[in-house]
Amino acid sequence: MAKTTYYTATSVDGFIADPDNSLDWLLGIESRSDRFTPFFARVGAFAMGATTYEWVLAQEGLLEQPGKWPEWYGDRPCWVFTHRDLPAIPGADITFVRGDVRPVHASMAAAAGDGVVWLVGGGELVGLFADQGLLDEVVLGVAPVFLGRGAPVLPRRLTSDALELTDVERAGPFAYLTYAVRHR
Repeated sequence: MAKTTYYTATSVDGFIADPDNSLDWLLGIESRSDRFTPFFARVGAFAMGATTYEWVLAQEGLLEQPGKWPEWYGDRPCWVFTHRDLPAIPGADITFVRGDVRPVHASMAAAAGDGVVWLVGGGELVGLFADQGLLDEVVLGVAPVFLGRGAPVLPRRLTSDALELTDVERAGPFAYLTYAVRHR
C-alpha cells in the first residue's frame, strides 16, 4: 500500500511560502545535497493545491514550455485541487479535482501502487488529508531563513502524541526532520 508523505521545505519559523506565495527565498539557497532525488524516485503519484500549481506554471513558464513538466515529474500522475478553472499543461498527466480528499486519495494510492503518494502542498491541502487520517509521514527540509510571515507548513494542530520523530539529517545548509504520523 502506498505511503502518503508531505515532503516540503520550510523556513526556520515554519513557512513554506512568503506572503506573496513565492518560493524565491528557497531557490536562492545553495545546497550541496540532492536529498530530493532518491525520494522522488519512489513517488508513484502526487498532488498539489491550486496556489502551488499556479506558482509552478508562472515561475517556469510551463504553458509556453510544457516539455519542462516531464523533465521534472516524468509520467507520474498529478492531481491538482482547485475551486477554479486552471489551464492544463499540454501532455501532462494532470487531473483537476475539488471536494472530499478521500476518493481522490484512493485514486492516487491506486496509481502509486507500492510507491509514495507525495503531497507537494500547500499546507491547507495537506491539512485536509491529515484531517481524514490519510497522512502517514511529514518530511521537513528546514532552510536557514526566517520569513516572519507567509503560508504556514500546516495550518492544523497535530500534537506530539500524533507525531513520532523517525529521522534527523543534516544535508548542506538544511536540517531534515522526518515524522511518522500516528493514526488515532
